[in-house]
Amino acid sequence: MTDRQTSNLPRPPAPAGSIRSIQPQRPQTGDLKGAWMPPPLSRLEDTGLNMLNVADLVLKVLYFGGYMAGHAIADIVKLPFTGVLDSVMEFLKREKFVEVRGSGGLGEAGYQYFISLKGAEKAKEALARSQYAGPAPVTLAQYIHAMREQNRERLLVHEEELKGVMRHLVITDDMLGRIGPAVNSGMSIFLYGPPGNGKTTVAETVGRMVLGGNIWIPHAFDVDGQVIRVFDSVNHEMAEGEERTRLGVGVTTDPRWVRIKRPMIMVGGELTLAGLDLVYDDVNKYYEAPFQVKANGGMFLIDDFGRQQVRPRDLLNRWIVPLEKGVDFLTLATGRKIELPFFVLIVFSTNIDPRDLVDEAFLRRIRHKIEITDPTLEQFREIFKRVCASKGIRYDEQALAYLIKEWYLTKDRKLRAVHPRDLINQMLDIATYLNKPPMLTKEMIDRSAQSYFVDL
Repeated sequence: MTDRQTSNLPRPPAPAGSIRSIQPQRPQTGDLKGAWMPPPLSRLEDTGLNMLNVADLVLKVLYFGGYMAGHAIADIVKLPFTGVLDSVMEFLKREKFVEVRGSGGLGEAGYQYFISLKGAEKAKEALARSQYAGPAPVTLAQYIHAMREQNRERLLVHEEELKGVMRHLVITDDMLGRIGPAVNSGMSIFLYGPPGNGKTTVAETVGRMVLGGNIWIPHAFDVDGQVIRVFDSVNHEMAEGEERTRLGVGVTTDPRWVRIKRPMIMVGGELTLAGLDLVYDDVNKYYEAPFQVKANGGMFLIDDFGRQQVRPRDLLNRWIVPLEKGVDFLTLATGRKIELPFFVLIVFSTNIDPRDLVDEAFLRRIRHKIEITDPTLEQFREIFKRVCASKGIRYDEQALAYLIKEWYLTKDRKLRAVHPRDLINQMLDIATYLNKPPMLTKEMIDRSAQSYFVDL
């Protein structure tokens, strides 16, 4: 167990009767034949949106852009021009909200559109309601359907398969025997133990290698004219390969959807209860989806649990209904509550003794509790060997014995899984400064340890 990283992962309860089992070193791609994908759009009615809403969106785009070609507008609002946006542009021309000023290519998509004074006034009215001027949203019903279709299968992982994907970690069979059932439960997992032993790395590996694959999410979805933005380039990673899947000549999947790697979203001490509900932007007048919605179909890792501004008990209470019922309830600024499917594997990770966080009754609500302990001497040696091999340094058994004796046994210091990586990196920095090849000598060990450890 080594690096502490952030990236993207999955998942929770699924309907009984549909089960899939992962294959060793073959993460699910989400692109298998028969998997859900956004349907093509051939007319405005296919979007589920009405003409006036799309027209307002186009006017806002033109208001900010001024003078734009039809295909440029289509690229921004993520709607095909032919069959969908062309009818909207015809409506705007008929109502004298836009004018055509020449053509920059073949067909109507090449026409250069210019917003009129009447159109500018209409755009200002629309902007007073919402400043959102990006990809057209999908409907709430479309979002719910897509999430359910893409998370119908229940993932099961078996012992040999888990060993295969965890082989890059120095981890005992006993620990694997706890992680596997926790993943299969699809419920919450509580990882605890001293810092620096790979709790985050274990969570990452579960998500990226065991629960991996791709999923389609919308840029945004609409609830009664209110836009809730979902896709986030910071927390979401685009899937490899082409973004669009062609379904026929000139026809592509609905551009309002983005194919991403199943997400792993990690938050730490900055998490608040308010951040787990819809976040309304008072200036721009649209909503940002909370973390667990952005993690839908993936994993939501709450790191440093117990160090948030909110009480641990309140944070655990927030997840009771989603974990037990598989649905989450969010509240709009108008007071309306919306129900969303909850396909998220919640992982709590902490360095604090669980008994100091919450009482036993609350801990019972978390299905699996897994302690990530300090490595044994043999495990520490194996990690050290692997780090040396990856950094191109010749491993020396006597040098490791010196390190253990002088910097651990003598100082009563505990072994941590992260120490080999950090100490070797210190040696590399020192060797670079001295313009010497890195070697496991007593001098290099002492210099790296002195600059790394703090004796309190």
